[in-house]
Amino acid sequence: MGELVLAAEFPPGADSFVLPPIFGSVTKPMVLVVLSVIIIVTYFLLATRKMSIVPSKGQFAAESIYDFSRNTIAREQIGAQDFRRFVPLIFSLFAFLLVNNLFGIIPVIQFPTMARIGFPIALFLFVYATYHFVGFKKHGFGGYLKHIMFPPGVPKPIYVLLAPIEFAQKFVFQPASLAIRVFAAMFAGHLILLVFTLGGTALLDASGPLKPVSLLSWALAIAMTFLEAFIQVLQAYIFALLAANFIGAALAEEH
Repeated sequence: MGELVLAAEFPPGADSFVLPPIFGSVTKPMVLVVLSVIIIVTYFLLATRKMSIVPSKGQFAAESIYDFSRNTIAREQIGAQDFRRFVPLIFSLFAFLLVNNLFGIIPVIQFPTMARIGFPIALFLFVYATYHFVGFKKHGFGGYLKHIMFPPGVPKPIYVLLAPIEFAQKFVFQPASLAIRVFAAMFAGHLILLVFTLGGTALLDASGPLKPVSLLSWALAIAMTFLEAFIQVLQAYIFALLAANFIGAALAEEH
């Protein structure tokens, strides 16, 4: 019963995401980010080393991920005229987020890198700089601000209220939602898995009628793991999709 009391006194929380350094100032999330890049580069190099008309399973998976990033995300959101130069970016974002999110359910690793807010912010700033840069480059400084803040067909007096709202939405709230969305999903999902897993362990060690309840807790942990896997893939897709959408909106001729 002591472990159950201990678990109740020190439940999983934000401290569960603060990991001690492995060596020096290097932490586990830092190592996982580097590992994810190594995994992605190695996999796609090996999968595409010997291309064939009848693809192997590895080549088929690699081509499917690339085709999904290129046609389903980049082409649909940016447009057939401009999408090609942004395919490497969208493909890299999707693959990078997919691997780092899935780390959360891989045994031994069991930590989604994007649950540390610094990494989503870094990705958000990169996307932010990219789509505003292409917008300013295409429309010019004044033209891009006009494109963002003054949508056509609106009565001029309404611009007094609409222009600052549009500016704040495009330059602050809309892009920041990229980082917050993936961070919140990975943080909450990992926390839920910790609650059910550690709760099941504490209940198993307890005496009396609480012991059988541990089976329910572990069953829920397994079910939540499958749900979390779906959310991890979905969040990688949403991030890449919105990044492409923002780039497409910045390049569009109309608001």
